[in-house]
Amino acid sequence: MSRRAAEVLESVEAIAGYTTYIDLIRPLIQGKQIVSTAMKKEVDRVSAALDLALSGTACAVVSSGDPGVYAMAGLVLEMCRERSVAIGGSDRPENANRLAIEVVPGIPALCSGASLLGAPLTHDFAAISLSDLLTPWETIQARLEAAARADFVIVIYNPKSRRRTDHLTRAQEIFLKHRDASTPVGIVTGAMRDNQRVTLTTLGELHRAEVDMQTTVFVGNSNTFDYDGFMITPRGYAKKYNIGD
Repeated sequence: MSRRAAEVLESVEAIAGYTTYIDLIRPLIQGKQIVSTAMKKEVDRVSAALDLALSGTACAVVSSGDPGVYAMAGLVLEMCRERSVAIGGSDRPENANRLAIEVVPGIPALCSGASLLGAPLTHDFAAISLSDLLTPWETIQARLEAAARADFVIVIYNPKSRRRTDHLTRAQEIFLKHRDASTPVGIVTGAMRDNQRVTLTTLGELHRAEVDMQTTVFVGNSNTFDYDGFMITPRGYAKKYNIGD
């Protein structure tokens, strides 16, 4: 996390978050009021946090990675709009509900995972979640197809769950229509955590990879290569300059 995130956690009176994420930061939030909920209870969690904040209790809503990347910042802001809570420089009456909201940047899995692999995201890339809990599979499939056809490096979030066992294999089939089976693929689970696991494989072997909801998958583009245990996507310097001297 960033230094600012640590400062916020220290300064607020209450913390709201998914149970697993609360456990990760528990040593930093001793003595705070805790609002924790299970998976799929995001709305309840944010509602409780807003109620606390509107009552005058400074509250932080925590996410893993960055709060704006497949996380909670968007829902907090959406629910403020739905509840007519002023959060910015609006011209709402002074007696209206009003909150000071700060979105504190974090380190998303695509950045922490990429650093562990080397440099897979040095050129254009697309990030796509395979979770169809909030997005129809038909939409996800269209995005996978478009990103593969355009030769983006593709970062896959939420590749597999207990309910979704075949989505990554279906994505692999789409990718193989547009790029070679030898294309490097990086698999990062639990980046920067105690359960961290980093492996390099190929697109053709992706279906054999061990993945879960804490895994981020990096599928290389047509120029991506692996060298001495690192995954590298060149920016194009070698085409313009002599980088061998």
